[in-house]
Amino acid sequence: MSTVTPTAVFPLTIQDAEALVEVARAAAETAGVPVSVSVLDAGGHLLAFRRDDRAVLISGETSTRKAFTALQLNAPTADLVEAVQPGAPFHTLPTALDRPLLFIAGGVPVHRGGRLIGAIGLGGGAPEQDHGIAVTALRALGDVA
Repeated sequence: MSTVTPTAVFPLTIQDAEALVEVARAAAETAGVPVSVSVLDAGGHLLAFRRDDRAVLISGETSTRKAFTALQLNAPTADLVEAVQPGAPFHTLPTALDRPLLFIAGGVPVHRGGRLIGAIGLGGGAPEQDHGIAVTALRALGDVA
């Protein structure tokens, strides 16, 4: 009889979260975009947050909601925008939960070893800028994707 041993996957650590925030901050600064960055663990709890002094105040909330949406649906929010348009399959999803989801590009799930371990969300720039900065941060972290 064969026994399958599950592979241990380490959770997203505070060090991972802070590294994601720092890379995102640097990428945003290079792009000249004042942003807020939120990093959530697999349970949806905030591990790290940073708002640029020049970022609009609402960007703090939008960055967290984008990360939460990416986490809950295990997909980049950029890939979900069409699914919530009138007549689309998830049209009512943005208002269906107690904690609102936000279907604007800028939220990206974080995986390690093929498992969902958290999410990063960016707010403050144009949606495509927020998405690009989030992806840049993930790529720089290396052991997560």
